[in-house]
Amino acid sequence: MDQLKLAALDEEDLQVLSAHLQDAVLTVADIRYLPKEQKAVFVMNRFVWDKEADKRSREHERRRSALAFAQVKAMKAQNVNQKAKGAVLELLAVTFTAGEEPAGKILLAFAGGASLELAVDCIEAQLSDLGAAWSTPNLPQHDLS
Repeated sequence: MDQLKLAALDEEDLQVLSAHLQDAVLTVADIRYLPKEQKAVFVMNRFVWDKEADKRSREHERRRSALAFAQVKAMKAQNVNQKAKGAVLELLAVTFTAGEEPAGKILLAFAGGASLELAVDCIEAQLSDLGAAWSTPNLPQHDLS
């Protein structure tokens, strides 16, 4: 199995996670903030950018993956209807803005202007694929105009 398992402990590591997570999709119901454990967990369908499409079928892959952050002090949502549990969010990027080192804010930016901001003591993230891949003929596209 070629399942992805990555950890991020600094901004450079987080950029690698972000690249692997571009165009992942999740529903609002797939977002969990656990304040007592100081964790935030996101279960998503990750588009596999690091593998070429099958040349004959032109099929691409998606994988069910989990993204977890530790040392999370607070989570704020913008333009996310938390009551619409089935609403689909498309992840564009995960970035970090430093505060009082090593603390700062991790921003998960979604298509359409939605975002989640995590106040963290430090960068401590894990990305793990949860199972086998499945094929998809759909290649994510972005209107850059």
